[in-house]
Amino acid sequence: QVQLKESGGGVVTPGGSLRLTCDASGRAYGIYAMSWHRQAPGTDREFVASMRWAGGGTNITDSVKGRFTISRHRVKNTVYLQMNTLKPEDTAVYYCHLEGITGKYWGQGTQVTVSS
Repeated sequence: QVQLKESGGGVVTPGGSLRLTCDASGRAYGIYAMSWHRQAPGTDREFVASMRWAGGGTNITDSVKGRFTISRHRVKNTVYLQMNTLKPEDTAVYYCHLEGITGKYWGQGTQVTVSS
């Protein structure tokens, strides 16, 4: 099993920044990719950003492109989401996801609230 622990969420005013961290532990080897997703109240969970573990290739959804950046620390099995110029519509629970040779896993999420 793999355990994913997100951190870094909180309350921020519009235009502010937050950095989310997701630490993978347990059988966190043979990682194919890690990604971030979010879910606002009353909506489906949506993809935000992903990173291929071996080559570092990234994919970011259009609504956050230019504002959010995904990065990783391969040795620590950690993925980050730097979120800048936050907007009220970014308010959601942010979830980390890992796909690897042992399976697919979700974290429990961290709340991000953007409000004045």
